[in-house]
Amino acid sequence: MKWKADWGLRGRMALTMFLLFALYVAFVGGLLLYFNNIFFAVVLLGGFSIAQFFFSDKLALWSMGAKEVTEDEYPELHRMLGRLSQQADLPKPKVAVVDSRVPNAFATGRSQKNAAVAVTTGLMNTLDSDELEGVLAHELAHVKNRDMMVMTVASFLSTIAFLVVRWGWWFGGGDRERGQPAIWVAIVASLVVWVVSFLLIRALSRYREFAADRGGATITGKPSALASALMTIDSGMSKVPKEDFREQSEMNAFFIIPLKNDFIGKVFSTHPSTEARVERLRELEREL
Repeated sequence: MKWKADWGLRGRMALTMFLLFALYVAFVGGLLLYFNNIFFAVVLLGGFSIAQFFFSDKLALWSMGAKEVTEDEYPELHRMLGRLSQQADLPKPKVAVVDSRVPNAFATGRSQKNAAVAVTTGLMNTLDSDELEGVLAHELAHVKNRDMMVMTVASFLSTIAFLVVRWGWWFGGGDRERGQPAIWVAIVASLVVWVVSFLLIRALSRYREFAADRGGATITGKPSALASALMTIDSGMSKVPKEDFREQSEMNAFFIIPLKNDFIGKVFSTHPSTEARVERLRELEREL
């Protein structure tokens, strides 16, 4: 299959990114006005930006307990990723495995040359060969689309807004000329930015999952295999003890299927519903 752009999807992503950019410009302007100290704001924002950009991949692997594995340890997994990477015209990423019964996978890394793809032992024990290839191709599509970098940049100022909401009162003592009300203005403004950016980032994340599904199906030429994998993983979640989800639910945005399935989780989900994704893959299958 040829790597074709979905222009409707791209248009929605571009609109979401524009709204995020406009929101962040207003937020930075207000932040600089509030702190009345440009040097402090630049150091604060720059430090968080650099740390998040360069270490997000290592933090993601570490927080999930993912271990980089060699070809001797997992030869079939390396062979699959090597072949799919060639088909996607990508450098082969680092290969990592998480010892977990939760059937899932994720990609991380700041660029195509520094990417890693991790799968759980539960995933390898659950899927057949074609389904596993579909999942790996979906993760490679995230790498090809530079989704980790896009989401890191998109969420950066949202994180700053959250930090101001949580710790702004502690920094507020420095603004003695305008008094305490200025502190609460900054905190309330940051809260508004955080809530709005939270919703926009989740919309952007859902669009990028659709794009990765399409890209993964393009790499393998088998949309039905990825659709089957999504349904298998989704149904497999109900068989995993809930305590296994506790330490991993914060990584939902990275996973191919999110862990939370309650009502609130669906409303603010980082992913489209499995049913919607499967339907789009079936439409793609019919186009072949």
